[in-house]
Amino acid sequence: MRREIPLGLLYSVTGTYGAIGRDALDGALLALEEINRDETRPISFKAVSKDPGGNIDSYHRMSEAMLREQGCRHVVGTITSIGRKEVIPIIEKYDALLWYILPYEGFEACENVIYTGAAPNQHILPLFAHLIPTYGNRVYLTGSNYIWGWETNRIARELVLATKGEILGERYLPLDDTDVERMITEVEQKRPDFILNNLIGTSSYAFLQAYHQLGLKDADFLPAKRPVVSCDLTECELADIGFEAAAGHLCSAVYFEDVDNPLNALFRTKVTEKFGADRPLSAFLVGGYAAIHMIAEAIAGAGTDEIEPVKQALFTKTFDTAQGPITIDAKTNHAALIPHLGRINDKGGFDIVLAAESPVPADPYLVDFDPQAFAEEVGRARTDGSSHLRLVK
Repeated sequence: MRREIPLGLLYSVTGTYGAIGRDALDGALLALEEINRDETRPISFKAVSKDPGGNIDSYHRMSEAMLREQGCRHVVGTITSIGRKEVIPIIEKYDALLWYILPYEGFEACENVIYTGAAPNQHILPLFAHLIPTYGNRVYLTGSNYIWGWETNRIARELVLATKGEILGERYLPLDDTDVERMITEVEQKRPDFILNNLIGTSSYAFLQAYHQLGLKDADFLPAKRPVVSCDLTECELADIGFEAAAGHLCSAVYFEDVDNPLNALFRTKVTEKFGADRPLSAFLVGGYAAIHMIAEAIAGAGTDEIEPVKQALFTKTFDTAQGPITIDAKTNHAALIPHLGRINDKGGFDIVLAAESPVPADPYLVDFDPQAFAEEVGRARTDGSSHLRLVK
C-alpha cells in the first residue's frame, strides 16, 4: 500500500508578487498530480496549501500550522527572502526541510533549507560580466526595501567598483509601492549605462512601464541604448508589465521557455494539456515542478520522509529536468544550475542570447569571487568580445 505524505505548499498567490506565487504553485501541483496518479510509486502526496498573501505574519503562522498540526516534514515555498527568513526558525524548530526555488541574494546556507534557485554567482555575476563590457560601468541601482534589494545591490556595487565604474544612484521602495517618479527623474538626469532592477512585483512593473514612457519621450532611453536589467523577472510577469513596455530589456535566469532540450519540450506539452497553449513557461513554473519530483525521488530513495535520510539520498542523485541536470551540493544545500541571459521580446517571452555550457556550482558566499579577476575578465571582453557564457545563435 502506498504511503501518503503531507507536503506543505506555501506560496502567496495573491498580493504584490502573486504572479510569481501562482506560477510556482501551479508547477508544484502539476508534479504532485503526476506523482499521485503513478501507482508504481511507493508514496503519494497530500497537499497542504496555504496562501500568505504577501503578509509576513501569515508566513510564520501558516508554516507552523503545516508542521505542528498537519504533520508536514517538507515545505515547498516562500517567494521573497523576507518570507524565507521568517519561516526558517519555524522550520528549524520542527526539524523540517524548506525547499526554496527562487533566485536570492546568497550569504546563507541553512541545514534545513534546500536551495534550488540561483545564487549570486549564477545570476548577477554572469549578468554583469556581460553588461559592463557591452554597455558600460556607470550604473543606477533600484530595489525593494528588504534584504534581496540591499544585498544584490551591494554585490552590484562591488562588481562595478572593481571595474573602476560608478554607481550613479541607489533608490528603494517599500514592497507594493508604485511611486517610481523620483527614480525615473534621477535616471533621466544621470543617464546611466544601464539600470539594475531589484524591485519586486507591482513596484517592478510600474518602474518598467514608466521607463517605457521615458523611452518614448527620449530615444536615448530605449532599451537598445540603456536597458533595465533584472535577476528575478520571468515570463509569468510580462503580461502585467505589458509586452511593449517590457520588450528589449535583459534578464538573467537559470531557465527560459525556449531552452532547447527534450525534457523542456515534454514539459511544454504537459503545461499545454493542463493549462492551455497560451500559458507561458517560467523558471518559477518549472522550478516548482522540479522541486516536487526531487522530493518524491529523494523520499523514495531514503525510504522515509525524515529529513536527514532524504538529504543523503538527495545528494547522491542527478535530476534530469526541463532546466537541465540538477545536483545538490552536500556542503551548501545549493543546486548547480545553468545561467542564461535573455532579452525580452514583444511576444511575451525571452530570446536567449547567452548561456553557460554546463551547470555552474553555487557559491552562495562568493568565496571564489576575485574582484581583480572579474575586472580582468571584463577588460578582456571589452577588447575581444569574449565571454564565459556561449553565444546562442
